[in-house]
Amino acid sequence: MIIPAFDFINGKIVRLYQGNYSNQREYDINLYKRFKDYEIQGVKKIHLVDLDGAKNFKERQVKVFKDLISYTNISIQIGGGIRSEENINMFLNLGVKQVVIGSSVIKNKAEVKKWLRIYGSNTIVLALDVMIRNNNKEIAINGWQKKTNTTLEEIIEYFSPIGLKHVLCTDISRDGTLSGPNIVLYTEIVKKFKHIQFQASGGIATLKDIISLKKSGVSSAIVGRSLLENKFTIQEALKCWQNE
Repeated sequence: MIIPAFDFINGKIVRLYQGNYSNQREYDINLYKRFKDYEIQGVKKIHLVDLDGAKNFKERQVKVFKDLISYTNISIQIGGGIRSEENINMFLNLGVKQVVIGSSVIKNKAEVKKWLRIYGSNTIVLALDVMIRNNNKEIAINGWQKKTNTTLEEIIEYFSPIGLKHVLCTDISRDGTLSGPNIVLYTEIVKKFKHIQFQASGGIATLKDIISLKKSGVSSAIVGRSLLENKFTIQEALKCWQNE
């Protein structure tokens, strides 16, 4: 499916360039009107990111998300600094359908294992954001500010025995750049991990990119900047995905 994405800093919609907080662009959009349009067009899921929460969990933008979630019937998945059962329960109680876990995947594997068991594989989405060097898909955490020595493959293999199903994979070098998604990456990991439903994120600029992602075998394409900047419409994106 096509999943429109919105990132928030201080209650405002922004896009970062390659995850860099000092290189951000703000968008003046009536989000309530857009959500209503998405509902009419048949969007099934929206992806929200709390960039403040990702950087510092004490600065979580709870009120912003509470208002948005209460306004729409579209399924919401949300990420950004979710590091405890308390965080997960808070968002689920607000009406979120899926929570996206990032840094804790590296920092607190035992807890994430427990969350997969408690909440189920359809509620927990692992965000594996990678920097690729010599085909090593190294995961970055803390809003992409910290590099790790752990690879995407290692994490998927670690969590798969307990039912891991959903993975949001971002090539950081493509994120917010409109330079096209990393089709080679997605084709490779879809082929290797057939039991995982991958959400592809980063670089989508054209309808051809959407077609290429559908052909790669990913289950979803997360579309941010290209929709915000009207590179194509949500109707065109949905039609492309459905017809391919």
